Amino acid sequence: MIKEFHTASEKETKEIAGDFAAELKPGDIVCLYGDLGCGKTAFSQAAIEALGVTEMVTSPTFTIVREYEGKFPVYHFDVYRVHSEEDMFEIGYEDYFYGKGVCFIEWAELIEELLPEKVYKIYLQYTDEEDGRMIRIEYPGN
Repeated sequence: MIKEFHTASEKETKEIAGDFAAELKPGDIVCLYGDLGCGKTAFSQAAIEALGVTEMVTSPTFTIVREYEGKFPVYHFDVYRVHSEEDMFEIGYEDYFYGKGVCFIEWAELIEELLPEKVYKIYLQYTDEEDGRMIRIEYPGN
């Protein structure tokens, strides 16, 4: 299944993310793709908060992964600064990917070879509208 949305504001993007999060369950992996500044972090933050995380959700740009507790564990990755598979092995990525939580992975294209076969793929891109975005959600199995 594939769903597409067009948004005109960050608020609309966050609403879509919150609705999407309601479908997630432990073991799911959400991969986010798109140019710098297109809304990957805003989408992730809203979805993570919708999963019951009450602490402030911040970008893991410099730490690679942040861990949160909500309805179940939530792991937020930003792999933009990952330089090799070895970097991912050092942080124990397999424990996260195959654990009992939900993973959000920004810049997932940089670690495609490490990802399980069945993941959600979310593509965000700018549109011609000011603050506009196109969001495409591909469900596992597509």
